[in-house]
Amino acid sequence: MDDATKTELEAAAFRRLLAHLNARVDVQNIDMMNLTGFCRNCLSRWYQEAAQERGIAIDKEAAREVVYGMPYDDWKALHQTEASAAQAAAFEQSKPDH
Repeated sequence: MDDATKTELEAAAFRRLLAHLNARVDVQNIDMMNLTGFCRNCLSRWYQEAAQERGIAIDKEAAREVVYGMPYDDWKALHQTEASAAQAAAFEQSKPDH
């Protein structure tokens, strides 16, 4: 497989991941962090870092909008719930791994 095709497939997989996450707004970032060690904010940070490595200036909020499909504050207002005590405790326990 050539590099261009590999990049196209990786990009398609990333777009599908974003579509899946946008369809599963019931899955909170804290749940993702507790189970996988990354969340939507991590994806947006990785996107921003990849842009910066290529000399493309993109700020945190613009990168988050790519991942969330809308401004982050709007997404939080629509979908984010308060973390339960159990979620917060699990996060604190796994925090050193993040």
